[in-house]
Amino acid sequence: MDNNLEKIPDTGEKKVPDKFSRIFEWIELFTLYFSIGLIILLLFFKHSPVVGISMNPTLNNGDILIVSTFNYTPKSGDIIVCQSEKYGLDTPLVKRIIATEGQTVTIDYENWSVTVDGIKLDEDYVNFTGGIMKPSNYLDGTFTVPENHVFVMGDNRNASTDSRDSHVGFIDERYILGKVSLKLLPLSDFKKF
Repeated sequence: MDNNLEKIPDTGEKKVPDKFSRIFEWIELFTLYFSIGLIILLLFFKHSPVVGISMNPTLNNGDILIVSTFNYTPKSGDIIVCQSEKYGLDTPLVKRIIATEGQTVTIDYENWSVTVDGIKLDEDYVNFTGGIMKPSNYLDGTFTVPENHVFVMGDNRNASTDSRDSHVGFIDERYILGKVSLKLLPLSDFKKF
């Protein structure tokens, strides 16, 4: 080693990165966080539009929903996106779970009341209209939900094709696509569920 080399004195000043380097660092950071967020969104969430008026007034035709698909266990009261073997697996339905497997449901069509395991549901979300609730062409007034199935209804009871209808019936839990977590669009009506 040559001892004759002069050492450059340390002035204590640090080199300030130029503007281009700072911008590039911000772009790298943004890209990293955006990618991580996108991966999480794609793995654990999906989006789904609302088609029709069966969930009015809670959800409206054209609303865009964010649906959580990660480790979901069906619960009464949850709004879900599902498919029905009878209705067609290519048609997603947005409905509210009224009862889960083993629960006994009684529907009083004249008085617009639903009872689950002897307890009348407080359904302030239902769109009540004049006359009787749309009757079932599938189930009598009292029934028990089969194992690994749920019973669903739309909030707009007289304009909903749901588990009361023989074309839909009980929903197999395997065909629940996820629980509605957010109403994303329109932004003016953003809502968390």
